[in-house]
Amino acid sequence: MFSNSTLWKYGISPDFSIQVHTIVDYGWKHAEGHSHGPKTGDVPVDLIYRLVRPNPKRYIPAFNLFVGMVFPTGDYTKLGDKQDGVGSGAYVFRTALTEQSTYTLPGNHELRLRVWNWFRRAVTSAKLVDTTSYGTAYGFRGRGQPGMSGQTGFSLEYGLSQKWVLAMDIAHDWSNGSTLRGHDKNGTYIHKTGAAGTDWQIAPAFEYNWNANWGVIVGSAFYFAGHNKSIQVSPQFAVNAMF
Repeated sequence: MFSNSTLWKYGISPDFSIQVHTIVDYGWKHAEGHSHGPKTGDVPVDLIYRLVRPNPKRYIPAFNLFVGMVFPTGDYTKLGDKQDGVGSGAYVFRTALTEQSTYTLPGNHELRLRVWNWFRRAVTSAKLVDTTSYGTAYGFRGRGQPGMSGQTGFSLEYGLSQKWVLAMDIAHDWSNGSTLRGHDKNGTYIHKTGAAGTDWQIAPAFEYNWNANWGVIVGSAFYFAGHNKSIQVSPQFAVNAMF
């Protein structure tokens, strides 16, 4: 998958801001087709309130509270190909509590610690027709709703030099199965809930920054101790830009 991720953040006051996250994907899978052009996914809009201002000298981290909604802008129904399904078709409430702190270690090496805990719950269902992101096929008519999900994790980033950074994320994902109701092309009534899934992942990476605005990060996510999780290793790289 190729993905363009853009985060738009506007500071309303020193401790209160609004954030919009837009993602454009192009995906392909061996023997299972590809996206018909770049696809814009669902768009999260979050209000962020900084509960605690950081004070590195007193070892006090920053704590932020996120409250927002994911808007169903991505394709999810009447798909030309399964890889076109980048949305859920449902409005999803989400909230999070995050922590971030940065410390200067001996030798003027910076260490950044981030901790997060996300929770998501759909508040509406999606109308489904034919091939959809819920795994239905041509002739299906019904409704679907994604299950609750969340993630808890922490990240460490250690500055080897002014340009090189060693990073590592460890996270635990969980999700309940999606609910599906409707009739297939033969008129058979279907009512089922997908299997729940969990996993742990560790993602080491190296980051190189040309300057304060541009950088590249290369690493891999390793999944372990998972339940109903098929992915084991996911190499990835990204170019980062900040303005």
